[in-house]
Amino acid sequence: MEEISKVIVFQLADEHYAADIKQVSSIEKLEHVTTVPRTADFIKGVINLRGNITPIIDLKERLHIGKAEYTDNTRVVIITIEDIQVGLIVDSATDVVDIDPETIDDPPQMIGSVTEEYITGVVKRDDQLIILLDLDRVLNVDEINAVEDTITD
Repeated sequence: MEEISKVIVFQLADEHYAADIKQVSSIEKLEHVTTVPRTADFIKGVINLRGNITPIIDLKERLHIGKAEYTDNTRVVIITIEDIQVGLIVDSATDVVDIDPETIDDPPQMIGSVTEEYITGVVKRDDQLIILLDLDRVLNVDEINAVEDTITD
């Protein structure tokens, strides 16, 4: 039997998404982002987070569901992928929940415009649908490394 996993639930547009909490190191308020030239459109720039230069990605833009509109609820979910710290801009971070693997359904071919390659499954919880993201696939490490290379050049 697979063990229950904890996920952080966040909102993008009107949908609820989640990522494995083991990959999340913190949730921050959106501060000033320094733009970096010659990077992908969804890479908004970098921030200095407690001494670490952290690339910031507009997750809505990365998933092709629009662009982030910054409000007081906007958060940056700080994650680590292959030893690289990255910030994901989300509309709001709402909850930490336990997910029983037996309640996870296979992803449909497409949810809105988010292709199944980025999704590990969907969970119906209470009256909401939570889309489980595969952050390793959402974030292309080569693109993130290109940001770091641009900064250090």
